Amino acid sequence: MDWSEQREAACEAARRAAAVLAHWRGRFNIREKGHADLVSEADIGAQNAIREYLQTRFPEHAFLGEEDATHHRPGPDAPPTWIVDPLDGTTNYVHDMPLYSVSIGLQVASDLVVGVVYDPSRDEMFHAATGQGAKVNDTPLRTSTIDRLDRAMLLTGFPPDLRGNERTLDWWRYFSFHAQTLRRLGSTAINLAWLAAGRCDGFYAFDNHAWDVAGGVVLLREAGGTVTRADGSTYDPYEPDIAATNGPLHPALLHALRSQES
Repeated sequence: MDWSEQREAACEAARRAAAVLAHWRGRFNIREKGHADLVSEADIGAQNAIREYLQTRFPEHAFLGEEDATHHRPGPDAPPTWIVDPLDGTTNYVHDMPLYSVSIGLQVASDLVVGVVYDPSRDEMFHAATGQGAKVNDTPLRTSTIDRLDRAMLLTGFPPDLRGNERTLDWWRYFSFHAQTLRRLGSTAINLAWLAAGRCDGFYAFDNHAWDVAGGVVLLREAGGTVTRADGSTYDPYEPDIAATNGPLHPALLHALRSQES
């Protein structure tokens, strides 16, 4: 199926959300969902802008947003479902750091078929649809060719609260010694978009939600990359762990993840 209309709509919805974020920047009140997990009027306003636009364009579609009160995996008979993170990288945003994004994915049956990640600070619109390739603005995306861990730039993500998740720091230490370099950007969606663009070679994390990854996974696959769970099994965006690479690096990343779990 041609998903061009849905991809174009997701891009427009992301730009509308970004306009809301720009409006609220520096003006909002911050409260906490949990320790070190910030939410603002900006998140909610941006999500509402996305919902209103997409539901006007596709009234038969369902919607799953990070700021919704309940989150349920769409069932096998669910209508096409938009999976949205209106502000991925909230902590960066509220501290006026530029690495944050709007992430929009479309799930049909069990497949993610459209993915958009918009970085307002750089005006980079990453967009993809199944079978149609991936682009940033008008430039086609292609993953890197690095196949060795010691030559790889890896990205990772941390949970909002590290208490009880200290294993994350063990992985940071391990890959700091075994990869060429390691970065934590603070936005899962940008991690995946940059991986699709060949700006890094691999990404791993253990605390994701579907709205964090739904846009980026489509980008990565269409750019030639590989994504699985951390144990190498079939990827499931509703499970928290992810191993994502340019493709050639995947065996080495999985080997490292498995060896340290044994």
